[in-house]
Amino acid sequence: MADQLDIAEDRWTDEAERWLGAQCVDPWPRGPEVRQVTLALQGGGAHGAFTWGVLDRLLEDDRIAVEGVSGTSAGAMNAVLLAYGLALGGRAEARRRLHAFWQRAATLAAWSPLQPTAFDRLLGLGRMDLSPAWNLLDLAGRLLSPYQFNPLNLDPVRALLADLIDFDFLRQGQAMKVYICATNVTRGRMQIFTGSDISVEAVMASACLPFMSQAVEIDGEHYWDGGYLGNPAIYPLMQGCAAQDVVLVQINPMRIESVPTTAQEILDRLNTLTFNAGLVREMRAIDLITRLIDQGKITDGSLRRFYLHRIADEATMASFGASSKMNADWLFLWWLRGKGREAAERWLAEHYEALGQRSSLSIPDIYL
Repeated sequence: MADQLDIAEDRWTDEAERWLGAQCVDPWPRGPEVRQVTLALQGGGAHGAFTWGVLDRLLEDDRIAVEGVSGTSAGAMNAVLLAYGLALGGRAEARRRLHAFWQRAATLAAWSPLQPTAFDRLLGLGRMDLSPAWNLLDLAGRLLSPYQFNPLNLDPVRALLADLIDFDFLRQGQAMKVYICATNVTRGRMQIFTGSDISVEAVMASACLPFMSQAVEIDGEHYWDGGYLGNPAIYPLMQGCAAQDVVLVQINPMRIESVPTTAQEILDRLNTLTFNAGLVREMRAIDLITRLIDQGKITDGSLRRFYLHRIADEATMASFGASSKMNADWLFLWWLRGKGREAAERWLAEHYEALGQRSSLSIPDIYL
């Protein structure tokens, strides 16, 4: 395929690459035209390939530098791949790692019974509603827990991440700040993993769907998908980074064209509403604080103004149901990557000049 990157299939984290990574002090461009931003990456299963495309395009742009990234679920996976690649060999290596992860995920999926049928493909790219394996998995998730149908807690994605990322090296050589959001099951609160707490377990905790995977245990605490409370969490970027511009990459649509009427449509909409709920609450809080600053009611400097931006493709993502989030077919992932690149290209063309000056995202129009 065009624009394919040269991917090595062997394990890359050898001593030579550690040395190369140590020499990569600053992978970001410098100059008067460069705008420093932070990124907030939503989760959404296979739809995270859209975010891969966004990152791939931003990494090509010499006017953008990223100080920090916050990610949930698939967004967390993209975040650590981005950070590790940057620390190891700069922006080109980050693009290689992201490509390798999604390509290998598709290779794993090709051996799985979880495949779209020929009728699914005729009805539209990404659909898997008619797949017997998908419907069986969906039914099993309602009748059995993952402790029953997957007692050994097998997860090939964990092994894939561990193969592509040396987390010890990542913790020592972060080229930017990383924040991973998970949900503490017993305490009912958000957990942010950062710095020395970043691990493959933390990433898997952020992506742990309780109907499909056993809760991930870290230091005696148990975690589920971070999307239940923060998808993604924006406040760590505001508290921990100096950059004034926060760019949200949103893959779960806020709006749909019509009221769901079938059982599957209703479940699909409930899925997107659930995984946008934390984001909506946080956006409302940001809007309130911004208005209080504008009204002169916060003057002690304890809170500062941030500029919010969003890269999304609502029309495209709203056309997919929940089954497509489990569809790791390579053609679908590659197509989503292309859509992400297109969305990032549009955003750069329309809103780059807003960086450091104003928000290009109207919170009231979308989230209030």
